[in-house]
Amino acid sequence: MVEGQDIRVDSLEIRRKIGYLPESAPLYLDMNVLDYLKFIQDMRGSSAGSNGKNIKIAIDRCGLENVLHKNIGELSKGFRQRVGLAQALVHDPEILILDEPTVGLDPNQIIEIRNLIRELGREKTIVICSHILPEVEATCNRVLIINEGKIVADGTPAELQSSFEGKGKISLQAKYNLDSFAEKIARIPGVEQIVNSNRSDNSLLNLELETDKGSDPREDIFNLCKENGTILLELRREETSLEDIFRKLTGKED
Repeated sequence: MVEGQDIRVDSLEIRRKIGYLPESAPLYLDMNVLDYLKFIQDMRGSSAGSNGKNIKIAIDRCGLENVLHKNIGELSKGFRQRVGLAQALVHDPEILILDEPTVGLDPNQIIEIRNLIRELGREKTIVICSHILPEVEATCNRVLIINEGKIVADGTPAELQSSFEGKGKISLQAKYNLDSFAEKIARIPGVEQIVNSNRSDNSLLNLELETDKGSDPREDIFNLCKENGTILLELRREETSLEDIFRKLTGKED
């Protein structure tokens, strides 16, 4: 069912509501951008916006104004991905399905496409299929993890991180002035153990701490440093990532 319609009965009507960008966009490299978008609109039999309004909106949204009359084969990977998004938008669909939308792009292009997806998401339902979990974490407000054809997790990134959070990890770096400083850190409530300790020649102490589930002793650590006149250079809590959750749920955790 899609928006209350049965795909077996209303297949064509449902397809009109969906725009799709596959991982390898089916672009005709010897056509220029404008002709290609007109061709796609004609192929879909889109009567809405047949005066070119929908094409203009897609061009504006995807930032293609300066390459309209260039052949697609002359464009960079980033611009080809923009053309792929534009072809998915020319019939003004209510739902966009994007398969690995940033694969193969450089960091600048990834940010551009990510911002575009966020903008489109304000008014359309966007479904992203991706194995690049930091990308999912950065762009999606709901995450489904599928393992062997079954949904094994469903929620916002924050909800999933909260549900699967185990023992915490805290990293700190300080200019220590007491040999007993690390021992005092270990006695702070919520600190389970020091898993790594490294003292450098210039009086820098690097500690990695394991904390009890749900505890956050950073404030107590800060206060201890203040009381002992210890200069705290870094204090960072490592959050459970979607990658950690994925590996746990799919049995890929080491």
